[in-house]
Amino acid sequence: MMGTVAAAMALAGAWTGGLALFTGLIARRVERALPAQGSFLDQDGERLHYLDAGSGPALVMIHGLSGQMRHFSHGLLPLLTDRFRLILVDRPGSGHSTRPAGADAGPRAQAAAIAGLIRTLGLQKPLLVGHSLGGAVALAIALDHPDCAGGLALIAPLTRAQNRVPACFKGLTVTSPFMRWLLSWTLATPMAVLYRDRVLDIVFGPDPVPADFGKAGGGLLGLRPAAFRAASADLMAAKAGMAALEARYGDLRLPVSILFGRGDRVLDWRHHGEAMQSLLPGTRLTLVDGGHMLPMTAPAETAAWLEQEYGRTGPDSG
Repeated sequence: MMGTVAAAMALAGAWTGGLALFTGLIARRVERALPAQGSFLDQDGERLHYLDAGSGPALVMIHGLSGQMRHFSHGLLPLLTDRFRLILVDRPGSGHSTRPAGADAGPRAQAAAIAGLIRTLGLQKPLLVGHSLGGAVALAIALDHPDCAGGLALIAPLTRAQNRVPACFKGLTVTSPFMRWLLSWTLATPMAVLYRDRVLDIVFGPDPVPADFGKAGGGLLGLRPAAFRAASADLMAAKAGMAALEARYGDLRLPVSILFGRGDRVLDWRHHGEAMQSLLPGTRLTLVDGGHMLPMTAPAETAAWLEQEYGRTGPDSG
């Protein structure tokens, strides 16, 4: 009996070690293939990675869950740098930004970090462009740090609490930090590879996934253990904190515009877009054909919308 238990433990250890070795190998290859694109700012124990490009009125672009700044630099960046100064930022813990272990991963904490970046760069009430979870962070900046926001242009944003976790993110619903760490070094990366097509069909559908999403779009960065842990913490913190954020929308005193794809399979445009017009009268909602990843699948349309909305939502609109 003891021999059987010992053999089973040895087998489990070898299996776990093999998964950790595979995960570490993948992570190192990803880091070499997709190095940091921009500069770094160290503040309050965090290290924010950001890209500063172009000239003109400032737009601060905040990506969504499991994402990073390449979601914007992939196709949108070159369409706007002749008109705007673009600040693309990896949210704390995402991309090449870091977040201390155990730190608050909620939208308000991330808003404080990005507000610090805005102040350090001397930006005067920039237009905040938030995609998906980045929309919630942009809203938190506007509420908690009104000096850092001249207007909001939100793309497929998370704006309200919801009970249902999108199917593509259910694997991130882990409450224990220890389990996040264990899964990040064992099952997370192999499962991400195995179910890649199924997940991306939800995230991008009904639009096709760009052929260069893995590298130019930064998709491969999500295979690293730290990326899984950060995304899981972000999801659970947002799930817990959105109701309190939503209750304060009546305090907003700046223009808000929202762009949504009618075919979005991640967030319902009625719940997160149309309902905002009741919660925050004056919100302007634009619907287009397409899914959740409009900055990558429809960069020309998204850039045109941003240029059009800047006059209404930007700091020069008042």
